[in-house]
Amino acid sequence: KPAPAEPANSLATMALKIPASVRLRYDVRAEGRGLTVDALGELTWRHDDHSYNARLDLTLPLIGTRTQTSVGRITPVGLAPTWFSDKAKSELVAHFDRAPSGGGGKITFSANTPEVPLMAGAQDQLSAFLQLGAMLAGAPDKYPSGTHISLQIVGSRDADVWLFTVGEKQQLLLPYGRLDTVKLTRNPRRESDSKVEMWLAPSMGYLPVRIRLTQANGDEFDQRLRAIDRL
Repeated sequence: KPAPAEPANSLATMALKIPASVRLRYDVRAEGRGLTVDALGELTWRHDDHSYNARLDLTLPLIGTRTQTSVGRITPVGLAPTWFSDKAKSELVAHFDRAPSGGGGKITFSANTPEVPLMAGAQDQLSAFLQLGAMLAGAPDKYPSGTHISLQIVGSRDADVWLFTVGEKQQLLLPYGRLDTVKLTRNPRRESDSKVEMWLAPSMGYLPVRIRLTQANGDEFDQRLRAIDRL
């Protein structure tokens, strides 16, 4: 059973280091239904210290581009998404409706799925990569191997509490080159859950240099850093 999401009072004391604006380019390998497809990915991260915009494009041959976008504010406790979009053939959006007091609120979905309560520190499926990196960059000694980090993660149709486990440091050989990384893993709790693995590079401000998503049906998407552009 996952630990509860961190309460607001512990979030208020969190040390964070938000990465500078950047574009990460990835080589992507998609495997599913007995097929292996090489694709391209691009994560564009922009902010002005007050608000941010993150966009992840995955372009698959013959299938087209899937785009996830997260827009929100930068607060003393990190990223506070206001909306999250997931667009392939059609677009689905989640809205973060925060209470004026700053505490609580709700998440609503364009898919007409039931709204859910908004928990402190909630992230969407894209902002989570950057928020977790900012947390580790701000206080790396606070997150040794074996540490669990609990966050409410919002998708385009629903939200759930995900438990991330900090793993051992690993050296990866990527298309970009050799990098030292810290691995975080979200293991599935239910049969329908996906497994999410991310490798964050301290030398790059704990940006995600590799992301591997394994869906419940076994389909896998593996993005590995090829190039980085400072914006």
